[in-house]
Amino acid sequence: MRILVTGANGLLGQKLISLAERDEDVDLFATGRRPTFGKLQRSGYLQADITDKDQVQSLYTQTRPEVVIHTAAMTNVDQCEQDREGCWKTNVDAVKYLLEAATQHNAHFIYLSTDFVFDGSHGPLDESAVPNPVNYYGESKVAAEELVKRGGTSWCIIRTVLVYGITRDMSRSNIVLWVKQNLEHGKPIRVVNDQWRTPTLAEDLAMGTYLAAKKKASGIYHISGKDFLTPFDIANLSADYFNLDKALITPVDASVFQQPARRPAKTGFIIDKARRELGYEPRTFREGLDLLARQIADPSKA
Repeated sequence: MRILVTGANGLLGQKLISLAERDEDVDLFATGRRPTFGKLQRSGYLQADITDKDQVQSLYTQTRPEVVIHTAAMTNVDQCEQDREGCWKTNVDAVKYLLEAATQHNAHFIYLSTDFVFDGSHGPLDESAVPNPVNYYGESKVAAEELVKRGGTSWCIIRTVLVYGITRDMSRSNIVLWVKQNLEHGKPIRVVNDQWRTPTLAEDLAMGTYLAAKKKASGIYHISGKDFLTPFDIANLSADYFNLDKALITPVDASVFQQPARRPAKTGFIIDKARRELGYEPRTFREGLDLLARQIADPSKA
């Protein structure tokens, strides 16, 4: 099977590449806007700007993929709110170009989406929940989802929640590392306690996405962790795990923070469909912390 992964330098992209390179039945091709993050063992890497229609066409001609996994996106929620033109170009126009090329090449298209397509009025949510975003990032992802559904090729939409993990170069932070680093330096932190999520380990998301790719699964799947937690819960669990001072953690309402974009209050996912149809089974949050601790101790294992 020939698989093309966009966003290869991102957290999920790197985890997918690490997973796929161990599969001798897969010819993997990766693409990103910047030069590759490191030497790939078996995969081919092509630098490309997927917001450029001609570059997208060239990318497909060179790789001839059977499956496309589109992970690239503008994901900074506040940046999307403030730079709506850039957000739309990256999160919607690029999807349009990739879908058009996928249709021409009869490639199965897997699109990574988000819990931020929902308004946060209730949760956890299954795949039948109706999107109703409260910020522009969510609006762009809903628009892209609709493009995927109306595209001329077979498709799969994978929504996920609050992804955490680290890369080998340790260049990307996440809520666990943020908590750990601040508490280790004795810095007090304020953490939201009125939002609920099912935080997702990057390795678990990569596995769920890879299972969908290998099966050429169709339709919408919710793929996340299994623990329903607030960020305050996450901070406390992380402090306990790393034996840090929880007294430095103060719970606050989201209204305390002045942010350009609204966040949905309660999301989180019901993952029964992914378990049943894909064989997906995520780690517990504690097991995710175990893996992160090993990778922090030895970044080559990330």
